[in-house]
Formats: sequence, C-alpha cells, structure tokens
Amino acid sequence: MADLDTKTIADFDDQWTRYSDNEGWYGSLALFQDIIDPLIDADELENKRVVDIGSGTGRIVGMLLEAGVSHVDAVEPAEGAFRKLLENVAAMERSDAVHCINARGDAWEIAEPADYVFSIGVIQFIPDPDPTVKRCFDSLKPGGEIFFWLYSHEGNELYLSFIKPIRAITTRLPHIALVSFNWLLYLILVVYRTLSLVLPLPLKRYLNQVWWPMTPRKRRLVIYDQLNPSYAKYHKRHEAIELLEKAGFVDVKAHHRHGYSWCVWGRKPD
Repeated sequence: MADLDTKTIADFDDQWTRYSDNEGWYGSLALFQDIIDPLIDADELENKRVVDIGSGTGRIVGMLLEAGVSHVDAVEPAEGAFRKLLENVAAMERSDAVHCINARGDAWEIAEPADYVFSIGVIQFIPDPDPTVKRCFDSLKPGGEIFFWLYSHEGNELYLSFIKPIRAITTRLPHIALVSFNWLLYLILVVYRTLSLVLPLPLKRYLNQVWWPMTPRKRRLVIYDQLNPSYAKYHKRHEAIELLEKAGFVDVKAHHRHGYSWCVWGRKPD
C-alpha cells in the first residue's frame, strides 16, 4: 500500500508539473457550484476557514477564494505540484488568504480549526484513505463540515469494463505514448458526445454539461487524469458514506452527481 501510495503521488507530481494552469470553465466558480450542489451552496462559504486536501496546482483553491472564503489551507504532497501551486497562488487575488502545506493528506497541521474541509477528485487515488479522513475530522471545529467528490461505481459499470483493462496498460506508459493514446480516446469521445446529442447514451448529461464546456486541452486532461495514476478506486455508495461515518462524521449524505460520481457530505458533532 505504501509503495502504491508513493507511486500515485509521483504520477500526479508529473501530471501537475506538465498541466499547471486552471483556465476557463475548468477552474470556475460555476463548475465548483455544480460539483457541490445540492449538498452545499457556495454562498455558505463566505468568510469561512477552509482546508483543501490534494490541491494540485490550485484549481479548487481559486474557486474557494472566488466563493469568498476568509482563509484556505491548501494541502499538496507532491513536491513538483506544490511548486506550481505556490506559483499559481501567488498570481491569485487575495493570495495572502492562502497557506500552502507540502504534506500528505494524513500528515498536516493548521493554525486554527477549520469550518469546512474539501477534497475534490483526490480521495479515490489514496489506497488507504482512512487516516486522511480522520485528520480532516480532527482539523474541523465542532459542527464543521466535510465534502468529498469521488468516482462512482454505480452508473459507470459499462465504462469500467472498458477502462480497467486499458488502465492496466496506460499506467505503465511513458508520457509521450500516453499523450498519443489520450488523443485517440479524445477523438473517439468527441464522436460519442456528438452522438449523445441525438441518442440517450450513458454519461450524456456529464459530457454535455460538464466536460464539453471545458477547453479542448482541459477535456483531454480529464481523460489523461483517468489513465495516468497508478491507483484509482470507483466507490459504491455505501463505501463513500462509510468513509465519513468511520471517522466520526454524522448526518452523512450522498448525492449521485450527473450519474457518474459521488458527492458526500458530513458534519462533525457539536
């Protein structure tokens, strides 16, 4: 597990060093609201202290600042990605409201307890996420809230039958070969998306409402993100809920976003 965790961090270190910008819809507050709705409204975050687990190059950090949070502790374990995070944060308005922490998800400290912890598109890449979830629990104020976005097993059964054997190859490919293969899949997916406009195909809503508004470069990055990391888990609903409940969170809720991912929310008892 430890070796797999280290390898996956290294995969993302390389990925975020190569793909460091957060342009357009991909880094927008509108997309952030689409992710957290209906479990949280972005307006609730104004003047709140927030932790972002797995900040990468700062995409979610920028969204949180735009939502009006008072402070963000941005946690990123990969050293190369962390350097890009520092560069991108320095260019943001209100950069002084961000504290960047180069640490793994289970090994960080913050100056003050947080109102919210977010981890969007990260937990599914941690082989043993329980220590990270517990660290999140301990960092929150009583009554504080947590939000995770995770890959879903439900709704992706057909996709998984296709992607799992492909990932057995792509996780071992050098970057240049992976990019070439990524382009092929991108062209196929563009055709699939076009067909979805007239046919009731799986993932139609996601492709048209979330993926297609991104720039072509970011659409390819979304595909690359599926193919690159050594470890990735597609959670079933009960598994997503148990992640929070085992750590002590209560009132846990799950929302099946666009039929392909789980958004899970919980509260630390008062």
